[in-house]
Amino acid sequence: MAQHFTVSRRDFLRSSALGSAGLALGARPEFVPPSDRITIGMIGAGARAHGLVESLKAFPEVEIVAACDAYTGRLERINDRIGGNVDTMADYREIISRDDVDAVVISSPDHWHYQHSVDSLNAGKHAYIEKPLTYSIEEGADIIQAQRSNQLAVQVGSPGPNSILIQKARQMIQEGKLGQVTMIRASTNRNTASGAWIYPIPPDASPQTVDWDLFLGSAPKRPYSPERFFRWRCYKDYSGGLSTDLYVHTCTTINYLMGSAIPEQVIAMGDLYRWINSRDVPDTINASLKYPDGFMVNLSGTFNNQGGNSGGMRILGTEGSLVFGGGLRFIPERVNESNSWITASWPKDLADAYIADSEIRHEEIPSSRSPAMVAGEEVYHAEGKDSMSIHIQEWLNAIRSGNPTKEDAEVGHHAAACAHLINASIEMETMVHWDGHQLSAK
Repeated sequence: MAQHFTVSRRDFLRSSALGSAGLALGARPEFVPPSDRITIGMIGAGARAHGLVESLKAFPEVEIVAACDAYTGRLERINDRIGGNVDTMADYREIISRDDVDAVVISSPDHWHYQHSVDSLNAGKHAYIEKPLTYSIEEGADIIQAQRSNQLAVQVGSPGPNSILIQKARQMIQEGKLGQVTMIRASTNRNTASGAWIYPIPPDASPQTVDWDLFLGSAPKRPYSPERFFRWRCYKDYSGGLSTDLYVHTCTTINYLMGSAIPEQVIAMGDLYRWINSRDVPDTINASLKYPDGFMVNLSGTFNNQGGNSGGMRILGTEGSLVFGGGLRFIPERVNESNSWITASWPKDLADAYIADSEIRHEEIPSSRSPAMVAGEEVYHAEGKDSMSIHIQEWLNAIRSGNPTKEDAEVGHHAAACAHLINASIEMETMVHWDGHQLSAK
């Protein structure tokens, strides 16, 4: 559990030599009126942050004025990426103490999300928070409270609900086109070292360029390790592994599609089969989630194969299925009863009488029906803006208008809770339950 502390601007300015010195502002786009600008500070400047910077650059009203990270090389590169007008530092408190920062993008390691989120929101900053929202299930309530009490715009970083294909699927489910949905199956598979988070380490990485103690924060103290710093997703001290990195996206989408929140029961198995020397989190997981809304979810993933069913999701209903992967397909059910193999064991006169019934014939012998046109598969593909752009635009609009986002702190907490429950079941080797307040095992 991360240490819980908050810092007021007054306290920070009193304790920081930089507080009274002031920090230079970056250049602002001249064609955007000052009243329309949204100034942003980047908390964490790793690879994901650089991707988010590129997405943010598409919005002329956005101005990135500051960035922090524990590795100096990332700060150098992010400054280059934005145009050399960004103030860079190591400590995030220098960002949230600034009056010229409207919002923050939090893309730090998982074990820092709680602290960065609560402190930023309590400092009055709107927040885009990378998934998972939390490092542990207990942290969610405080982040939700910080958002609500400060009335700020929060968007958690799973763009699935803003995909037009996901929205189409949600509409079809709500309209009853699938009938009763009782099963969802999803998988995410990879088979590369980089897919398994064994990222290359910069040649200049050293205790001189990496602030190791800052990175550790409330995590267990260990000697400097570039592997742990640059590949932190591989270690339980900083990450929930496959569940919090990949399953969170899937659970966010499932919760949105089904109008659900947290499963009532979860049972999972996981193990480390291949990448034994590079991590202490599983590289293969199978999980089953039972929701109180009347459906179950099967999640599977491995870092040891990308062929076969390389990924995607199937939503199975009594009237049809939705299949994601290379677009969206609706496959109607074509169900015909066939009891002839049963009635074949009856006395012949009873079997003949059974099939002579007109209703039975209509139900069990398709050729006896009148000719009819029957709808087949429907296939949908997305065009236009990608879901990530729409996801960010929704957050920016919420900052201006105060309208809700599709993935606020509560929604992000629910999705992260699914992942935490999976990991808890693996650790405890039993089925687990979560009532919104307490975790229990069966």
